Amino acid sequence: MTAELESRLRRVEDRQELAELVLLYFHVMDERDLDLLPKIFTQDAHLGSGDGVFDATGLDTIAETYQGRFDALGATFHYSHGLIVAFDDADPDVASGTLTGHAEVVRNGTPMIVGLRYADTYRRTSDGWRIANRVMSYFYYTPADRYVETMRTGDRNLAYGDPRPADWPSVLTGGDLSWLRSLANR
Repeated sequence: MTAELESRLRRVEDRQELAELVLLYFHVMDERDLDLLPKIFTQDAHLGSGDGVFDATGLDTIAETYQGRFDALGATFHYSHGLIVAFDDADPDVASGTLTGHAEVVRNGTPMIVGLRYADTYRRTSDGWRIANRVMSYFYYTPADRYVETMRTGDRNLAYGDPRPADWPSVLTGGDLSWLRSLANR
């Protein structure tokens, strides 16, 4: 096998492993299986959110953060719409990605629907690919019965009771689109 072919095959395998990693994350969240977090995050990982509510560094702190979230949530169901991955040309063990998805949740007894995006940095470890940095953002987070009303406004994040601005789309909020341009230009 040529070096070029071997390199291309490794990228295909890397993409498949990363796709499974982000799906595992959804299953861990829905099953509340915090013991599996080391299969998802690096020990020094960071978890943040576009609205600033999440800001946890280190696996133990991330587990505490998720436990607090689980305490406020009933049943959840997360599903992926796809992952876009860009590998770091300077370091074959680093990649960035954008994962889009939806979630159906019950928050404080209220059924809610969520349009979400994760901006990730992945790092290959001796145990495989893991998330080293994740920033969650929301297109909307609304009670299911208020979806139509909520979508007519820019304040589409109702996760915490009071209407807050949606994190995206960036074209409407003046956000940074460099991540999208870098993926489109590869």
